[in-house]
Amino acid sequence: MDELSLQEKYAPNSLCFGCGPANLQGLRISSFVQGEVVVARWQPERHHEAFPGMLNGGIIGTLLDCHSNWTAAWHLMQMKQLAQPLCTVTADYAIKLLRPTPTDEPVELSARVVEFTADRAVIEGVLTAAGKPRATCRGTFVAVQPGHPAYHRW
Repeated sequence: MDELSLQEKYAPNSLCFGCGPANLQGLRISSFVQGEVVVARWQPERHHEAFPGMLNGGIIGTLLDCHSNWTAAWHLMQMKQLAQPLCTVTADYAIKLLRPTPTDEPVELSARVVEFTADRAVIEGVLTAAGKPRATCRGTFVAVQPGHPAYHRW
């Protein structure tokens, strides 16, 4: 595994709340490529809780959204043999909350490409804690063109 996360390597100045390394008040998730899967490990804090000891569902959604978006960006970059990832955005995503997620230990994220075209990828992701899947995600992430507000955000 690389020492730098995808975010640190390709978007060190990103201010994204979920994954921006430069957002000191954000979640600052760090995604790493492991073969065909992209993984991350993230430690919740008390201010991320919905109720004592359990992670807020909106935070879970943000973690899976950003992590899946980076999985798509990485895949499209590799497919096109580019030196930098394309700027991708979320077109749609759905989260299934399977069971409460404890905040007393790190959560693990994994995501993989299940479908793709030249400018988009469908990603399935899982958030696991204490050895059990806690939430799943399926989303479509699209590479944006010049004129889009997210173009060249990285």
